[in-house]
Amino acid sequence: MIQSNSIERTAIALFLCLSLMRTGILYAQQGEATSGATQVDSSVIDVEFKHSHGTLNTQAEVKARYADGSLLLLTPDGQLWTVLGEEIFRQSPVANRMNPLGADDIFSQLDPPLGDDFSVLSTRHYVLVFNTSEIYARWVAELFERLHRGFNNYWRSRNVELCEPRFPLVAIVFKDRASYLAYAEPEIGKTAQSMIGYYNLKTNRIVTFDLTGVDGFVPDNRRISSAVVINQILSQPQAERTVATIVHEAVHQLSYNCGLQTRLADNPLWLSEGLAMFFETPDVSNSKGWGAIGKVNLYNYQLFAQYLKRRSSDSLTTLIADDDRFRNAESAKDAYAESWALTYFLMKSRAREFSKYLQEMSQLPPLGEVDARQRLDTFRKYFGDDLASLDREFLNYLKRLQIR
Repeated sequence: MIQSNSIERTAIALFLCLSLMRTGILYAQQGEATSGATQVDSSVIDVEFKHSHGTLNTQAEVKARYADGSLLLLTPDGQLWTVLGEEIFRQSPVANRMNPLGADDIFSQLDPPLGDDFSVLSTRHYVLVFNTSEIYARWVAELFERLHRGFNNYWRSRNVELCEPRFPLVAIVFKDRASYLAYAEPEIGKTAQSMIGYYNLKTNRIVTFDLTGVDGFVPDNRRISSAVVINQILSQPQAERTVATIVHEAVHQLSYNCGLQTRLADNPLWLSEGLAMFFETPDVSNSKGWGAIGKVNLYNYQLFAQYLKRRSSDSLTTLIADDDRFRNAESAKDAYAESWALTYFLMKSRAREFSKYLQEMSQLPPLGEVDARQRLDTFRKYFGDDLASLDREFLNYLKRLQIR
């Protein structure tokens, strides 16, 4: 098996937190005059600015302006850039709308660029850039498209309107772990070594590698000749958590591109991770959709049952109020399990209130900050002031679940 799921989940949580923290550091560097001086914009500019790989000359939408001239920019490939004022060489307004790039243009403008052995596969919603086999790339694309259908059908059945992704959903799929790490470590650091894939809030891309080569899932001398063979390999019990992790990241990407959440907003991690775990359970053999949606996530259910033995009376409050438990390696596994359990409980027993809560949370601005009191007040607005009573109902509900 791959490394324990708790380590992977912790690494993913830390990466999401770091994405927000890095923008927060950038925000702080802009000085006190910047704080509270964000001006929401949506104008389109021609701009040239410096970044870590060189210089970018592009059109961009201005998502926010700061008092010192710094900008939050959205570029035609779907990336978000936080650019300090002194890094901007020139900018000028343009009258036309910014049009998203197509698949081939996204491939040609990847930064950092990939090798000559990479190809592009475009589907209705996804662009896969890959140097593994085309058979595997098509399997991943179909997996993601089925998730997209199931995800949208689920919310539509609950009268939650999602928008179509504005940009193609990009996934980079490497042929093996070594080439994946060569790309991922410069982007997210050494945490990549404990992860088999991740979703980057800034670039809006999923990065992963060919899972059929993970820890001996492929029998000796077996040739990957069709999607049927891949399904057989990745339907093995020991592969379930591996596939779930990639689906988990694809759910993050969907949530941030279909209107459920706002990228770089101060989204509560219990909510972001709870949503991803609710939808992550693989169903690789179902060709009509994502049939596992709404079923108990057995892995996280068992982790939560173990946590109950040492769970503190204020566990629900601390989970909602801030993200500290996710940032601590000793408590992250329990925080993830409780996030799944709470999300499952609310989606099953408080569906209407949960949908309204999601709607308000989707309006959080990028690079904003929400303190513990605000988080708790918003939660109480939809689920009641008596969190102790809600906690008892929550635990009783989980204990009564019929596990098959």
